Amino acid sequence: MPLTPEQQAEIDALRASPRPTLRATSEGMEAHLHTAHPVLDHGFVRVIDYMGDDAAICQAARVSYGRGTKSVSNDAGLIRYLMRHWHSTPFEMCEIKLHVKLPVFVARQWIRHRTASVNEYSARYSILDREFYIPAREALAAQSTTNNQGRGAALEGEEAERVLRILREDAMRCYDHYEAMIAREGQQGLARELARMNLPANIYTQWYWKTDLHNLLHFLRLRADPHAQYEIRVYAEAIGRIVADWVPHAWRAFEDYRMGGATLSATALTCLRRMLRGEAVTQESSGMSAGEWREFRQLIEG
Repeated sequence: MPLTPEQQAEIDALRASPRPTLRATSEGMEAHLHTAHPVLDHGFVRVIDYMGDDAAICQAARVSYGRGTKSVSNDAGLIRYLMRHWHSTPFEMCEIKLHVKLPVFVARQWIRHRTASVNEYSARYSILDREFYIPAREALAAQSTTNNQGRGAALEGEEAERVLRILREDAMRCYDHYEAMIAREGQQGLARELARMNLPANIYTQWYWKTDLHNLLHFLRLRADPHAQYEIRVYAEAIGRIVADWVPHAWRAFEDYRMGGATLSATALTCLRRMLRGEAVTQESSGMSAGEWREFRQLIEG
C-alpha cells in the first residue's frame, strides 16, 4: 500500500486541524498539503511544507535589482525576464519539503542531485516493508541498440511474462531470507544493518526531501525530460503538477524557456543565421561534427 495506516492517520489529523498564519500562502499549494499523490505501484509524493510563491520571487528580484526592474510592469513579465536571463537567486526564495516513497534504484538516481536536504528511512534501525516495484507490462522493454542508457522495443508475450515472474520471485525470495536473518525481539539473528544488504534495488524506501525552487526546476528539467528513465520521470511529472499549482507564473516561464526552449552553441547560431540569409549550409560547411549536425537539424526541423 502507498500509505501505512499510521501515515494516513497523521495526514487526516493534519488536514482536520488547519492553522491561521500571517505568512504568504499559495492557494494552489494549500490544496496539495498533506495529500499523497500515487506514483508507480506503491510509491507517492506528498507536500509536507513550503515557503514562498510567485510574489516572493518578484519581491526578492526587486530588492536585488532595485530601479532596474521598474520597466517590468507585472509579476508574470518579471518572472519571464528572470527565467529568460538565467537569474537564479530570486527562485531560491521559494522552498518545498516533500515526503517521497520510491524504489531504491530510483532513489540512487535522484540523490545525484546534491542540492537538497535529505533524510531517508533507515534500515539499520527499522525493518523494511515487503513492497517492491514490479513494472507494468507496458514498461518492460529490451535494451536499446543505439543508446546504452535507454530502452528499445517493448517486451511482449511469453518473454514479458518470464521477466515479470523472475522479478516477483526474486524479490519475494530475497525478502523471505531477509526476514529469516534479522534479529527480532526474544530471538538472536543478524543485525538489521547487515541483513538489509540482501534486499534488491526495487524495494521501496522513503525520505523527506527539501530543496529550493531554482534547484527543483533544474531537477525537473532533467528528470521530466522524455529521455529520462520512466521510473524517475513519473515522479518528476507528479512534482511538476504540484509546482504548476504552487507558482503558476514561474512554471509557465519554466515550460517555455527550459522545457520547451533550446540552447544553441555559437557555431549552431551562426549556421542558423546563414540559413535565414538563404545560404545552403551542409554538415561539411557547418563546422559541426556529424552528431552535432544531426541534433541541430532535428532541433530546427522539429
